[in-house]
Parts: sequence; structure tokens; C-alpha cells
Amino acid sequence: MENNTFQMEVVAKPAASKDLKALGKSELEAFAVSLGEPAYRGRQLFKWLYGKGAHSFDEMTDLPLPLRKRLSEVARLDTIEKAAQQTARDGTTKALFKLASGRHVESVLIPDFEDEEDDTPGRLTVCVSSQVGCAMGCTFCATGQMGFKQNLTAGEIFDQVWQMNQLAVERYGKRISNVVFMGMGEPLLNYDNVLRSISILTDKDGFGMSSRRITVSTVGLARRIRQLADEGVKFRLAVSLHAPTDDKRSSIMPVNRAAATDLTALKDAIQHFTSTTGNPITYEYCMFAGFNDSPEDARNLAKVVAWAPSKVNLIMYNPVEGLGFQRTPEDRLNRFIRILVEKGITVTVRRSKGQEIDAACGQLAVKEA
Repeated sequence: MENNTFQMEVVAKPAASKDLKALGKSELEAFAVSLGEPAYRGRQLFKWLYGKGAHSFDEMTDLPLPLRKRLSEVARLDTIEKAAQQTARDGTTKALFKLASGRHVESVLIPDFEDEEDDTPGRLTVCVSSQVGCAMGCTFCATGQMGFKQNLTAGEIFDQVWQMNQLAVERYGKRISNVVFMGMGEPLLNYDNVLRSISILTDKDGFGMSSRRITVSTVGLARRIRQLADEGVKFRLAVSLHAPTDDKRSSIMPVNRAAATDLTALKDAIQHFTSTTGNPITYEYCMFAGFNDSPEDARNLAKVVAWAPSKVNLIMYNPVEGLGFQRTPEDRLNRFIRILVEKGITVTVRRSKGQEIDAACGQLAVKEA
């Protein structure tokens, strides 16, 4: 009897694909070498991903066809997708992006018009997220009410800048000028990916941005601030202070309740940072009516500012429904400013923008969740 049994070919399944958008230049070089390719292929990948914004391997026309085919088998390019967009009357645009995980983060494009009659802003700032949600639990913040969900990869952070820059070019005919890590999440709790994304943004083969135009905002993780100083970072550092004494700060910011992250620890870390890097600090101070806007608060804030070279950025609060905080009235704000200025402190005021578009950080993502 004829044997009609067919012998099936066993095809080995490839290893789980690697997201190349999570890698920096040196890591892409190492990945290329792991495939038996020269390291310069990794640098070519870097230019395609971060200098040209490629979304597929087919676009990478200077890579040999066999390599592109191999890459499609062992690697992937995770890209965030715009899920929603809101634009306010003042031009502020908030975008909600969907990640490969299915979760959402926010980014904001903020145009700064020097004159109300101007059609083109003098400065274009992109505010990016570094995490989905946040573990810090600040009582005034919409993102803090979500809890922590996940860290973003360097590529997911970069993609926010890339896509919002495309919007800026389309709308205003110019590239963005500044990037601030002041969106969802605590950047220094996603330390490696945040620094990797900044390396990509400042690389001449990547986005080509000056490090001086990048600001990272932290609630004040003292150990990480010292680490930034020791690594010699050149970008700007902002500290979300929001209250000038331990008692008040601990009541709204749980991070301040630990000895390792209270104002004493923060003072030591900031002095180490400024003396090591030569970079001044910006204190972010959100004004809450009847809580941190008294003359005594201003005088206590002046004592904090005296720790090291710094300036104060007073923020007019965007109220979040259900959290119970309200914006400081103009008369109390002006009195607060006068006290600081009389003590020789540099003060700027950040007026709330885009109030009609869920402008407070995390509101749009919370609604989506």
C-alpha cells in the first residue's frame, strides 16, 4: 500500500519582535551587530526613525532589501496614534494619543504670540507626557487621580514631539522651539527612557534640538536630581514646589512626607545640582486660592528661592472638577508678586491657556479612561 503520509515542514517561529522605537543610537548599533550587520546600519536606522520619522522598514531605501525583509521579521516600529484633538481659541492644541498598549496619553502644543495681532507665534512649546497616569498622587492634579499605569518608551515620548511638530509646521509654517516634560507622569520615575528620549531629541541625526530648549519638571525626587547633576545633563530642570513649607507641601504632595524627599532633602539636592551643572533652577508654583497665596507664603517661598540660583514661575491653576482647588484672585496674585520682587526674585506668571479644552493635565485622558 502506497504511503500517502506527507511529512510536514517544521518552521521555527521567530523570537518575539523588538520595538526599535524604544532604542537609542548605541542600542540600535548593537542591534544591527546582533543581526550580523555592521554598526553603521544601526546609525542608518536611527536617522530613519528619528531624523525622518519613518513608520515602516520599506521606507528605509538605503538599507539592502534582504535586511529590510529581515527587520520586518524580527523587529517592529511601535507608533502612537492620535485618538482625539482639541484646539482652544488662543491656539492651544491638546492631543490624545493611543499607545500600542491601548492606553492613552496627552500632549499639548502651546503657541506664544507676542502680540494679539500676530499670525505666527514667537515661540512654540510642546508639553509631553512620560508616563500613563502618575504614582505621586498630588491632590490638585487630574493625572494623579489615575494612579500609575505604565512608563512610556523613548520612542513614545519622541513621537509626541514629532507629531506635534508636524502640526506646528502645518499650522504656523515653523518648527517647535521648546519641549517641556510637564505632561502626565513624573519624568524622574521613568529616568532611563526620559534621558534616552532627550538624547534622541538633541542628536544631530535625530530631531536636532538644543538641550537648552528642553525642560524636565519633577516633584522633587532628591536622589534623581543628584544623579542628573552627576551625569552632567545640560537641559533645564524645573521643580514643582507648590507650597513653601513642609506642612503645607505634605498636605497636597505625598512625596514630601518622606525624609528622603522633603524640603530638607530637596534643598541639598538642588544645591548639588546648581553647583555641579552651573544651571539655575525654576520653581513651579501653582497658585491655590486661600491655601498658598498669602503674604506669609510669599515670604516663605523667598526663603526657598534663596537656596540656589533660581527663578519662580507662578502658575494660574486650571481647576479640575471634584478636586476642590480654585485659582488665586488677581489682587492676591499681584500682592504675592510684589513681595517676591521686593526681595529681588525673578518672577514669571504662566497664564492658563486653553481653558475650554480640558486644559488641565490629564483631564482628557481621564475622560477616555
